[in-house]
Amino acid sequence: MTFRALITLAEGIDDLQSVTLIDVLRRAGIEVVVASIESRRMLTCARGTRLTADTMLVDVLAQHFDLIVLPGGVVGVQHLAAHQPLLQLVTDQAAAGRLFAGIAEAPAQALQQPAISCPAVTSSTNRSSSTAIASPPKAPARRCRLR
Repeated sequence: MTFRALITLAEGIDDLQSVTLIDVLRRAGIEVVVASIESRRMLTCARGTRLTADTMLVDVLAQHFDLIVLPGGVVGVQHLAAHQPLLQLVTDQAAAGRLFAGIAEAPAQALQQPAISCPAVTSSTNRSSSTAIASPPKAPARRCRLR
């Protein structure tokens, strides 16, 4: 059975976090599905890089993924955090005990939903802006669970 990962994209997502994540997971032999939450597959990242998603999120909502990852990027994460089908998918992923992750701003903004309890996530406020950013956990990571 192939390990499957879903990487979600939105306008303004961080260029490096998205491309590097997709590349590293594919090099590791993981089946990576890149899905856009927007109304189109081609998106512009925070620094102007244009990415084309493999599919639309709505087309893979019923599929099983071993891992769901939300890249960071201030504007992109705001879009991810406001996208109810994605938040429901992450909530269902947590309820099933499957892996999910967020990079940079994603844990603080998109993954801090009432239905998800993530004891391994810590966050702080970037003093130069009002953006909440995630920092590595101080204790060994534990699985997040449904509240």
